[in-house]
Amino acid sequence: MSDGSKEKELKRLQKPSLKALELHPFYNGKIEIASKCCIRDLSDFAIWYTPGVAAPCKAIYEKRDAVFDHTNKGNTIAIISDGSRVLGLGDIGPEAGLPVMEGKALLFKYLGGVDAYPICLDTKNPNDIINVVKWIQPSFSGINLEDMTAPKCFYILDRLRNEASIPVWHDDLQGTATIVVAGIINALKIVNKDINEILVSFVGAGTANIATSQLLAAIGVKKKNMIFCDSKGIINRQREDIELDKYCNPYKWNTCVDTNEEQRSGGIKEAMKDTDVVIAASKPDPGIIVSDDVRVMADDAIVFVLANPTPEIWPWDAKEAGARIVATGRSDFPNQINNSLVFPGVFRGVLDVRASAITDDMCLNAAFELANIAEENGLHEEYLVPRMDDWEIYYREAVAVGLKAMEKGITGIKCSKGELADKSRSIINKARNETSMLMKKGLIALPPDEDFFKGDGKKRKRL
Repeated sequence: MSDGSKEKELKRLQKPSLKALELHPFYNGKIEIASKCCIRDLSDFAIWYTPGVAAPCKAIYEKRDAVFDHTNKGNTIAIISDGSRVLGLGDIGPEAGLPVMEGKALLFKYLGGVDAYPICLDTKNPNDIINVVKWIQPSFSGINLEDMTAPKCFYILDRLRNEASIPVWHDDLQGTATIVVAGIINALKIVNKDINEILVSFVGAGTANIATSQLLAAIGVKKKNMIFCDSKGIINRQREDIELDKYCNPYKWNTCVDTNEEQRSGGIKEAMKDTDVVIAASKPDPGIIVSDDVRVMADDAIVFVLANPTPEIWPWDAKEAGARIVATGRSDFPNQINNSLVFPGVFRGVLDVRASAITDDMCLNAAFELANIAEENGLHEEYLVPRMDDWEIYYREAVAVGLKAMEKGITGIKCSKGELADKSRSIINKARNETSMLMKKGLIALPPDEDFFKGDGKKRKRL
């Protein structure tokens, strides 16, 4: 790619951020509460509120599970964040993190038909966060933890998975790991390499990469064939700083003990040398990984550079350096490896069967289903996983997750595969149709700038 082409491409990549600054104030946010019951006249309020509402209250008091019949609890989750590690922006606080959580809620609703409430907490104390989640459980059927620093996010998730009575999931851990695994499965099919034999390097040793390594190990990647590199260099058993911190961050220490059989040392280049795959989840800075780092990888190298909003190396530079397959976290490049392909469908499946937990097996079922859908559609080097507008993925993912939960005996509802598919598809379609109807009626206003609906001179594909 010429320098002029690169400059033009970089300008194009800045457009979403510029539009976001215009359109967020235009709508004053992205979500709101809407009624779902009929209101024909004033007398209906006597049914939905006092005095009629006392009857459902008594029914729930007598039989707790009746809450699913009389309220929206069964389709409601909370998105919990302290704003301490917001998608590449760092510790920007709960208010500044709220636009991300609203965006997450929007995707939950539109893609999965899930009613999600963003709750940004003004505390960074992990025990406080754990208590908040436990206290609000009566109102929700699931919890999505989001954008919290390591290692406390592991601690919070582990505690809540053991102590909460509803399913708790951390999207930066399990969501990222699920979509990366789906992408790696299909990338290896294209390059014809055995998952049990590959060498994998990780740039970044935070929540996403540690969780991904655990899920990759579950499908056959040997931990001894994994090499991690953090901001201080390759992780090996000689790293005294990691050993000294092992009680505060046992997750990183365990990674140090279990990986890097060769006991490599050095930096990113040494970590990536001769590896078949690199998975980067570090800083949004093209230049973290340079072309020379990619050149020393094995033939048919697979490069996943997932930092947002910008990857660790631009895809064109990775390709020019010899990478055969490149994936990023951005929707404006091929091969978007993004959690948005995972969490709406996973929670749809969880809610549809009233699962009490989200297990690693359920995550793997979702990953395999995503990989299968992409393969059915026709795998190639620029299509590893489905796109967000491949609408069938969300209900198929929901079915895969729900079936695994029923198989493990952790659900409050049992149904057939066909019934589960019909239920998931119906709820998701309803959410999308509602948005479409509101736009057509003018109740959701179109942006004032019609150019917003065009991209590079072409008419925007309507959803």
